[in-house]
Formats: sequence, C-alpha cells, structure tokens
Amino acid sequence: MESSSLLRYSRIAPRKVRVVAELIRGKPVDEAINLLIFAKRSPARVLKKLLISAIANAEDKSKGNVDTDNLVVKEVIVDQGPTLKRWRPRAMGRATRINKRTSHIRVVIDDTVV
Repeated sequence: MESSSLLRYSRIAPRKVRVVAELIRGKPVDEAINLLIFAKRSPARVLKKLLISAIANAEDKSKGNVDTDNLVVKEVIVDQGPTLKRWRPRAMGRATRINKRTSHIRVVIDDTVV
C-alpha cells in the first residue's frame, strides 16, 4: 500500500533539501529515520518529520493493518516553490536582490519492494 506526505512552502532552498533527500531514497523506513537523526544538515529535521507523517498516514489508511517494518521510501520529490524577493543595501546607494527560496517536498512510502 502506497502512502505519502506533502510539505509545501518550506523555507529551505530546494538545492539543500535534495542533498539530504538522496540519502534516504530507496531505503527502509527505520534506516531512513536513523540516517536523518544523525545527519547534520538542516533539512534532515524537516524530512524526518515528513517521513514520520507518511508512516502515520500509511497506518491510518490501512486501519492499522500495515507492517511498518516492511515500509520503504519509494520516492522523495523536491520541487521549487515561490521565491521571496528581498533587497539588501549596497555601496554607493545601490541595492542587491536577495532570493529566499522555498521548497515543496513530497515523501512517498510503499510496503512492496520496488
């Protein structure tokens, strides 16, 4: 049974999230959570919460009949959300645009081996 969890408008740049997403893609759920607990990157905390939410969604969707030990991270999709545009003052009265990027993250888990 396939289950997913979605986080939109996360204030982390997608380039940073994709590095951590590569760590857990295709791994069993318990191994993926352990990797995220000990990862020192800031998106790891967000991905861990999202993965735990996907596990809870799988349990709720199957009415408790799913074996969480057999769940595997099928895919982690990281898309770019809208960019917040800010301005920073620079020398000689100029200004430079600062882009604060956002992410849309989707985690899909499945209990069948791919």
